[in-house]
Amino acid sequence: MTKFDFASWPPALTREQLEALTLAATTYSLSHGLLYLPPAPTQPPAPTSAIHAPISLFPAPVPRRLFTEAVALQSVYNVLYARIAMDTEFLDSVMGAEVGVGRADEFVGTLWKGWKAIREEGVVQPLQLGLFRSDYLLHTESEGGSLSLKQVEFNTISSSFGTLSERAAAMHRHLHASTEYYGLSSHLTADNFPSNNTTAGLAEGLAQAHQHYGASGSRILFVIQPNERNVFDQRWLEYELLKTHDIHIIRQTFAQLATSATLSSPDRKLLVNGHEISTVYFRAGYVPTDYPDPSYYQTRFLLEKSRAINCPSIPLQLAGGKKVQEALTKPGVLERFLSDSKWGTQYNDEQLKRVRGTWMDMWALDEDDTDALSSVSAPSPPSSSSSPSPASTSSTEPAGVRRALAQHASLVLKPQREGGGNNVYKSSIPPFLATLPPAEREAWIAMALIVPPKSVSSYLVRAGAGGTEGAVRSEVISELGIFGWAVFGGGEVKGEKEVGWLVRTKGTESDEGGVAAGFSVLDSIVLVDE
Repeated sequence: MTKFDFASWPPALTREQLEALTLAATTYSLSHGLLYLPPAPTQPPAPTSAIHAPISLFPAPVPRRLFTEAVALQSVYNVLYARIAMDTEFLDSVMGAEVGVGRADEFVGTLWKGWKAIREEGVVQPLQLGLFRSDYLLHTESEGGSLSLKQVEFNTISSSFGTLSERAAAMHRHLHASTEYYGLSSHLTADNFPSNNTTAGLAEGLAQAHQHYGASGSRILFVIQPNERNVFDQRWLEYELLKTHDIHIIRQTFAQLATSATLSSPDRKLLVNGHEISTVYFRAGYVPTDYPDPSYYQTRFLLEKSRAINCPSIPLQLAGGKKVQEALTKPGVLERFLSDSKWGTQYNDEQLKRVRGTWMDMWALDEDDTDALSSVSAPSPPSSSSSPSPASTSSTEPAGVRRALAQHASLVLKPQREGGGNNVYKSSIPPFLATLPPAEREAWIAMALIVPPKSVSSYLVRAGAGGTEGAVRSEVISELGIFGWAVFGGGEVKGEKEVGWLVRTKGTESDEGGVAAGFSVLDSIVLVDE
C-alpha cells in the first residue's frame, strides 16, 4: 500500500457533490441530536430552537498505529492522574498557595485554600471520580519524517463533547453508507471508521461512582453554567443514565445551589431541593468567571465537604493544571506515581517510556539555571532566525524566561486555565513577557509547539442563528481526544476504563482549538496506514 499523503486530503468534490453532502450532514445532525443552542443574548428556560453543531464533511485521517497507541495509553493516564489527585504533598508543593502556583494565580490559590480548610475540618468522602480526556496532535518529527503522538493537555474537569463526538462519528458513517463518498478515496471504507461509544462509557463512570455511594433513591447533580449552549452534549448523558442505569439527574447552576443545597447533620449528606446527591458532576467551575463573587466559591466548597463523590474533586481539578503537566517531565516525578510500590500496581520502564514519548519539551517560566541544567526533557526545536539569541536577553531574568524569549517562534505559553482562548503563541510571546509581572511567572509554563502534518484540508460547516452556511474548504489541524474514567480513593484506584474518543478540527489560522469557544468543528476518524 502506498504511503498516505496528508496533503491530498480530502478528495476534491464537485459543486453538486458538496451541496449534497452538506445537506445530508446537516439534516442528519439535526435529526440525531448533534446540536447546539443558537447564540442569543439570553436563552429561555425552555429552548424552542436548535442548530447543528459545527461539523466537518470528511473524517480526519489518523494513522492506525497512533490511534491504537492513544487508546492503549489512556488506562495508564487514568491511573496516573488518579494517583496525582491522591498525593496531597505533591499537589501542595506544585499548586498550593503557600509554595506553589497558587501564590501567583488567585483562582488556583482560592481553590487550594478552600481544599486545605476542608482537609483540616475532615474529609468525609474519600472517593473521587474522574471523567478524563487526553488530547493529542500528530507531530512531524522532522521534514518529511515519521509522525508521532504528542499530548496537548490532560483534562480533569468538564471534559466535554463526548456524546456529540459519538454522533459526529455516526454522521460520517451515515455519509459513507448513503453515498460511499462517491468512490473518491480508497481509504473511505467501513472498516476504517472506528467505533465510538463514548456516551455509554462516560455514563458508566458516573454510574460506578453512584453505585459506590450506595444510597437508594439518591441522584446525580450536574453543576452547569447559566445559558449553556452546549446543553445537548450534557443531556445525552442524562438520558443514558436514566435509560440504562435508572439514575435521575438534577441540573443546577452555582447560583441556584446557593439556596437549594444543604448538608445534613452530622453525616454531611448533600441535599438539593430535598434530594440526596450521590455524585456531583461539574460542567462548570473551571474558569474564574464561573465564580463572579466569593459566595460562589463557598457553594463549591459546600459541595466538596459533603458526603457526595465529586467529579472532579478540587484536588483532581488542580491535578489537571498545566504546571502539573510540566512537573511530570522532571526527573523521578513520573516514577513517583507509576513505579512506587506504595500504589500497588507498578508500571515497567517500557510503559513509562511510552508515556514520556507523548510529551513535548516544556518548562516553567520561573525556572532558574539550576532547574534548567537538571532538566531531562527532550531538546527544544531550533529557534527561527527572527528569535533573539539568549545573549540578547537580560541575564537577570530567570532561565525559563530567557529560554522562552530565545525560542519564542516555536513555543506556546500556557496558564492554569481551561476552556480555550488563554494561551500565548510565537511572536506574541516577547511583548507578553515584557509586561508579565515577575510575581505571576510561576503561573505559566512554556511548551514546544507540536508540528502537525502540513497542507491537510477539510470541508467545515458551521450553522448560524438564521440557517446553515455552506461548507468551506480550509487547511486544518485535527486534535484527537481519548476519554476515560476512574473511581479512586484511599490510595487505591477502584476501577478505571478507556471509553471513547473525539476529534476537533480547526483552521490553521487559529492557534486555539475549543469547539465551545468557536474555534473548532466536531469531526471523526478515518484510519489510514502510513
